[in-house]
Amino acid sequence: MQKLKIMYLPIGVPTFHMPSAQAMFDASLSLLKSMDVNLVSPETMLLNITDLRAFMLNQQADLVVVQHVTFANSAYMTEILKQTQAPIVLWTLREPVIDGGRLRLNSLTGAFSSGYAYQQMRGNHLMTLIGSPDEPIIKRQLKEILSALSVKIKMKNMSLLVIGHTPEGFGFGRALDLDMANMFGVTLKSVEAREFMNIAKQFKDEDIQKEKDTAHQKMLGLDQIDPSNQKDFIRLFKAYQDYIDQHQIGAIASRCWPDFFTEYKTPVCGVLGLLNDRKIAAACEADAYGALSMYVGQELSGIPTYLGDPVSIDEKENTITFWHCGTAACSLARKETGAQTGVHPNRKIGPTMEFGLRPHSEATLFRIGRRPNGTFRFFVSEGTILDKPQQFLGTSVVVQVKHDVETMIKQMIQEGWEPHYVVIYGNVKQEIMLLAQLLNIELCQY
Repeated sequence: MQKLKIMYLPIGVPTFHMPSAQAMFDASLSLLKSMDVNLVSPETMLLNITDLRAFMLNQQADLVVVQHVTFANSAYMTEILKQTQAPIVLWTLREPVIDGGRLRLNSLTGAFSSGYAYQQMRGNHLMTLIGSPDEPIIKRQLKEILSALSVKIKMKNMSLLVIGHTPEGFGFGRALDLDMANMFGVTLKSVEAREFMNIAKQFKDEDIQKEKDTAHQKMLGLDQIDPSNQKDFIRLFKAYQDYIDQHQIGAIASRCWPDFFTEYKTPVCGVLGLLNDRKIAAACEADAYGALSMYVGQELSGIPTYLGDPVSIDEKENTITFWHCGTAACSLARKETGAQTGVHPNRKIGPTMEFGLRPHSEATLFRIGRRPNGTFRFFVSEGTILDKPQQFLGTSVVVQVKHDVETMIKQMIQEGWEPHYVVIYGNVKQEIMLLAQLLNIELCQY
């Protein structure tokens, strides 16, 4: 992905204290240049509408940073909105000196004028910064904004593959191609599960040697699985992996039961676990929005994510246990056990992943949800991944949440949230909140 193109618009009027404004402009420009972006900026402050219009002429950007180096009335923001459709960050500077004397910048009042114009003309979320360029929080918030914007742009250029259909009663994960494209910019592709089964069956032993080596290197105890299941699993892994690489797929949502047990005679769980380890977000039960949620979390954190059912709570520890049959990324396994391999708890055939997930001091719970009226919403919550062993056959993780767990779970059920949630290693709550603003999606914090 190319670097984000950022346009910096330092607006104001020359009737305020220009030495103070110039110092803020210089420091802000230096900060923005230190970011890993393609920066488009004027050589001097834009202190009238004519200069602003001339600078913006024929310029395009992924993000526009509008900074009030001094007060500027709403005509400035009006002109900016006429010239660009890009997302906007409105940056308000602190007054450099409060000494009973002259008001040097009056940036805050200018921000109110710009905010008013923005809401009148666009009416959606406006991202804001308040602070001077030397404040660490400003650099951190800029990075969060850039991270969220990067994910939004990546989604516009990514394809999500749905393999097969959701099982009966699991329609919460079913997606329409137009919904995906309209709301997230994602291209939705669909292939029947039997096509991958048929492709896998055609591979000869020599065709799958590379995939065999990868699987045995990452999955402990794979050699204890029935030899026929081992071979069929590796064939299926190659079939999935080849299609993903050939079609530049960023995430997949795969049907699993009952077809892969009854028709192919080998589960897809281990395949999805290996793909997750490759940072190809892979959800089971054909949960398309679960897969997209995993993709978002993975891109924000840089670490594979985990998709699981909330299966148990502990009011004393204030925890939720998330579990699934065995699709977790090998790299998420607890160090003392590693990525153990086993058989499916119900069907008794393998391979599946069999381990508890490693602990982490910060975690984010996330889900892209869909309301009955077709609109979308984001679920987000913070927590800690506790140092807990495998809780049930399959893979599991225990997350201690910050709010009362019983109240939280009751509210989630009553509000109709889906039964699959993504556990993200790291606190990316702010980035998710910003992404919700960029997509104009409802944010629900728990």
